[in-house]
Formats: sequence, C-alpha cells, structure tokens
Amino acid sequence: METFPEKISAAVFLSGLMPGPALNATTLYTKAINALITQLDTRITYDNGPTNPPTTVIAGPKYLTTTIYQLSPIEDLALATTLVRPFYLYRAEDVSKEIVLSSKRYGSVRRVFIVAAENKALTKEFSELMIEKNPPDEVKEIEGSDHVTMMSKPQQLFTTLLSIANKYR
Repeated sequence: METFPEKISAAVFLSGLMPGPALNATTLYTKAINALITQLDTRITYDNGPTNPPTTVIAGPKYLTTTIYQLSPIEDLALATTLVRPFYLYRAEDVSKEIVLSSKRYGSVRRVFIVAAENKALTKEFSELMIEKNPPDEVKEIEGSDHVTMMSKPQQLFTTLLSIANKYR
C-alpha cells in the first residue's frame, strides 16, 4: 500500500493488524505477540539463548480449538493442527524499520476493516482500538465468525468481499 497506492482500489483488513501513519505497526505487533505468547498451550522458543527475546511461537492444539477455530468445522481444525508451524517473532526494531507508513501514500488508499464478531485471537477491544486510532473508510462485521472467517463463515465472507469489490472498483 505504501509502495503502489495507485494500484489498490481498497485494502481489506480481516482478523489482522491495521497499522497506519498515526498507529505504529510496532506497537500493534508487540501487543498482539504479547497476547499470543501467554495463551494456553502456546509454546515459545529462545533460539538465541534464554537471556534474549523469544524467536518463534507455536500455537498449541488447545489454543487453536478455543481461540482460533472455535466456530469453524471440526475438519478444518483437525487439518490446522497438523499444519502448525513455528511463527517467527520479529524484533520490534526490525518491524519499525521495515514498516514505515506515510499519510501521503499509505493514507491515500481506501481501507475497509472487517470485524469477525467472535474472534477471540483479535479481540473486539483490540479491533476497536485500531479502528479508533486509524479510522478506515468503512467497517463491516461478520456475525458468528471466529478468527478464521474463511472457514467459519465462508459464504458471508464471500458476500462481504463481493460487496466491497463492487463498491470500490
């Protein structure tokens, strides 16, 4: 969005972080990671030694069941548990260097934020914070959706994305 804003009709944020020129990506990333690493059976690794920050996080089956896929079909949860891989944790300094967003370029792209109503991984309060500090052009909500909306409410997601595409083309 920062590099080619003229090529984007609208950016859609769903179950993800929505940084902006006035809402630092490092702050959002740090809050999200700190919430994740304290959850249930989530495991963290310290590949650079125990005195250094954690390097990866691995979501455990309890966390996936109760927080990520709690409303998704059981088959999708079963598949997800077999596909779990370590998620690399970037250092805050690296995030702040890599993600620099300007009002002129990033801010010129129309944004739509979709709230997954039953998302326990990205709470409603956290979503509201992002919306308040970095207001999108439009906010939509998908009722009865967990963090993985494409699994828990695929038809509603399709309809929502189609309406966004038609509106912002």
